[in-house]
Amino acid sequence: MIKYRILALVHESLIPPEKFDKNKLDRIETDWITENDVIQHLKKRGHTVKVLGLYSDLEPIKQEINDFKPHIVFNILEEFQEQRHHLHNLLGYLELLGVKYTGCNPQAMTITVDKSMTKKVLKYHKINTPQFLVFKKGESIKIPKNLKYPLIVKCLTEEGSLGLSKASIVHNREKLKDRAVYLHKKINDHAIAEEFIEGRELFVGVLGNKHPKVLPIWELIYDNVESPELEIYSARAKMNSKYRKKKGIRDQKAKLDKEMEKEVNKVVLKAYKMLGISGYARFDLRVNQDGVVHIIEVNPNPDLAFDDEFARSAISQGISYTQLLERIIKLGLSYKPIS
Repeated sequence: MIKYRILALVHESLIPPEKFDKNKLDRIETDWITENDVIQHLKKRGHTVKVLGLYSDLEPIKQEINDFKPHIVFNILEEFQEQRHHLHNLLGYLELLGVKYTGCNPQAMTITVDKSMTKKVLKYHKINTPQFLVFKKGESIKIPKNLKYPLIVKCLTEEGSLGLSKASIVHNREKLKDRAVYLHKKINDHAIAEEFIEGRELFVGVLGNKHPKVLPIWELIYDNVESPELEIYSARAKMNSKYRKKKGIRDQKAKLDKEMEKEVNKVVLKAYKMLGISGYARFDLRVNQDGVVHIIEVNPNPDLAFDDEFARSAISQGISYTQLLERIIKLGLSYKPIS
């Protein structure tokens, strides 16, 4: 196996400590767990890994590239200068430096970081996604009279369910306006309101550049609630251990009939290609009671923690965690930017 010099880019606040007690570690509530999983497994694989913490300065990247001369940059950043929409600039900078990197390319990142732009592309290609409207911060909020409720109100560009809670589901104009204002002021992001799809929530990972492959379909499960089709994967549902235990929140390989599985795979592959994604991505879907598949979210460079949905799905297919990381590296090395 080829051993590489790998420069791992992480947020400066998420550099894993050199020593910690694994027995006392809450993996759900530990911010740097993904960074640690990736870095440690790459090292165990025999690669030389150098970790670079970033916040807003590009100069350290250029310096490390000149000094360390990495074969590839493993990008674990979720934002730059505290903004997700600056990530494509960082990726473009790496391309200008002629450096290989893992994950999504800057063109697709520009589109998918904006939920409304993503939905416009999907709709253009006749791929089901909820109807929506955007409320930009700094602009007056005008609400059409013919909206169908309930709606779910989210951040336009932030991810990780930031700002998402039970209050995000709104049933009238007043609550819709209140929630949009809340996201403007509290999260400092534009708001997007979309049709709330009642149904099963699925996660589908995809790996590849020109010839992407779909990983096994994964499903979010609520064991301790009466109406799981009404639940949403809020920040508490993702990151709060007590809340997860209370509601019986877990995930597993989806139990779908062959026709539904075929339909989900077809939808996801088409969306991956039409959005121009490279490397890897995870699609969040909702399937309503009529069996109609809707793409809810598109996540380029999704969480790569050992026990997150993307990795668990790959492992269920016989791809070990280290093999998954190796595939992501090979995809980064083989990707050729549009010239």
